[in-house]
Amino acid sequence: MGFERYLASVLIVIMLSFITSSQGYKFYVGGRDGWVVSPSENYNHWAERNRFQVNDTLFFKYKKGSDSVLLVTREDYFSCNTKNPIQSLTEGDSLFTFDRSGPFFFITGNADNCKKGQKLIVVVMAVRHKPQQQPPSPSPSSAVTTAPVSPPTLPIPETNPPVESPKSSEAPSDAVEPAPPEHRSGSFKLVCSTWLVLGFGIWVSMVLGLENVVCFWC
Repeated sequence: MGFERYLASVLIVIMLSFITSSQGYKFYVGGRDGWVVSPSENYNHWAERNRFQVNDTLFFKYKKGSDSVLLVTREDYFSCNTKNPIQSLTEGDSLFTFDRSGPFFFITGNADNCKKGQKLIVVVMAVRHKPQQQPPSPSPSSAVTTAPVSPPTLPIPETNPPVESPKSSEAPSDAVEPAPPEHRSGSFKLVCSTWLVLGFGIWVSMVLGLENVVCFWC
């Protein structure tokens, strides 16, 4: 029960604040003097001391039939022209609610009293919406992400394929064949022939000498 009462009270406060903000404030024009010819404070001086917003209300205090309030253009305000009002308030103790921002020009329905200063300019401030809270932008140090640096690639030296030595059985066809042994020269042949002749002569001498010895003994 306690929680339900607390929740109900919170809802009531929220509703009352919403109603109050939507209705705006009620301003009494001229204060205690009301809407008269010679107020104790000039109407425009009074307006400059206050801040008016949309949905605020002006209360003009006057007697019905003795005066009126006219909403007019800027030109009619300065000329006190009462013939072309935008809106007329004649019921006495009139209320006027601001439905937009910008300037509003009010004069009395009596042109002579308007020229004496019974007129009012109210400037309504523009509606200001509460700015939406945006998430804080990341700092430059955290926003900048450093890309991973890849290690430098070293050039791979080119290696020549190993040269296979030709096998003994697979010698290339264009290999140079060993040169045939050179023949002995003619001088070598001459020497051999000389030794043969000498040897044959010695053999003949030995045979002849042996025959002489045999004959001697005979």
